[in-house]
Amino acid sequence: MSTPRRNALTPEALLMMDTIARSGSFAAAARELGRVPSALTYSVRQLEDALDVLLFDRRSRQAQLTAAGHELLNEGRRLLAEMDAVANRVKRVSTGWESELTIAVDGIVSRVTLLELVEGFYALRPDDRQAPGTRLRLRTEVMAGLWEALLSGQADLAIGIGRDMPPHAGIEQQPLGEVEFVFCVAPHHPLAAHGQPISDEELLPFRAVAVADSAQRLSPRTVNLLPGQDVLTVSSMQAKIDALLRCLGCGFVPEPLAREHLRAGRLVVKPVARNTQPIRLAYAWRSSATPQPRQAPQGLALQWFLDQLKSPATRRALLDRHLGQPAVD
Repeated sequence: MSTPRRNALTPEALLMMDTIARSGSFAAAARELGRVPSALTYSVRQLEDALDVLLFDRRSRQAQLTAAGHELLNEGRRLLAEMDAVANRVKRVSTGWESELTIAVDGIVSRVTLLELVEGFYALRPDDRQAPGTRLRLRTEVMAGLWEALLSGQADLAIGIGRDMPPHAGIEQQPLGEVEFVFCVAPHHPLAAHGQPISDEELLPFRAVAVADSAQRLSPRTVNLLPGQDVLTVSSMQAKIDALLRCLGCGFVPEPLAREHLRAGRLVVKPVARNTQPIRLAYAWRSSATPQPRQAPQGLALQWFLDQLKSPATRRALLDRHLGQPAVD
């Protein structure tokens, strides 16, 4: 029985399970996968027969997973991420400059400083015969989405991950720094006139603005939201600040990102009763745990960026210096 079961667990079958679970129904999943619902249902039955388990509760009109289905979904997502990682890593050149390097950053990372690093990289000329020739890809992720991009191999370097992420084989990380978050409202928001530290009970009636976690397979994270509180969800930290400026809600934002608005009086900081601590961040990269002979642990392009990140001034600038703010010495 081991061979049929192993043959049944193909990437296509795991992707099918993931799509059905995400879309919530066989019909929606069939549309997304470009198949007819009957063919999708037949494929699920074949998978169930091969594994000798029920993956979906047929009594429900929705695609309701059984306990076995949940286990397969969770393990399948992990396997898909690992397969993505392998597929992405084989594209890299074993020695010398990579053909492509993807850098994922959280929305609180300074785009000004990041692009200055890119300028420095493009200015490299090792010699007339060997310029880097590496195509750079920059992508923005939010919270767990940043870690997911690194684990799946969609990113080679991630800047701005939480320091609380667990150790993972083949992933190395170093501290980046801390960012203070402040609770902000527009000057004409009702809470702007509040004189004392604001309790959670006093916050609850007011709409919060939150940035959506960009994770697709890992469990998304939420921060500083109260149960039952109305929430306006946006896609980026900059969009959150824009919403706060329009008095569409209240919320915590990185002080460096909001600094110019605070100085100009377009936003005001209000004290809150809850205990808040600076967010501790790190940068992490994929590395070869068992490099082969004459194979570099990482390519030269990645090594160049890692060398820049060793500078305390660079790390500080990535978290503290944003558009319109002076450079860090």
